[in-house]
Amino acid sequence: MADELLQQAQELFEGQIDFEGQKKTELISTMILAVSGLLAFILGFVQQNIYVTLWAGLGGAAIAFLVVVPPYPFYNTSPEKWLPKGSGMAGSGIEIDGKRIN
Repeated sequence: MADELLQQAQELFEGQIDFEGQKKTELISTMILAVSGLLAFILGFVQQNIYVTLWAGLGGAAIAFLVVVPPYPFYNTSPEKWLPKGSGMAGSGIEIDGKRIN
């Protein structure tokens, strides 16, 4: 049981996301930053205050950071299958200059 908890904690802190998760994070961050930038511009324009614009933009960047940077489990829903280390498959069947590489 302790090993399972340790493995779950390790997976959480390693921060692994798959390629689809990377696409999601890019789309989410782009949308959050675009909307917050537009909102910051409108708020600053209406109030005629550059500080409102800067703080609203900074708030949007902070929200994007909190949503995108942590490796949430929904960013790793379709992981790629890789060969395990030490499987003996690495380099098998490759010939270079007539010599077989193992």
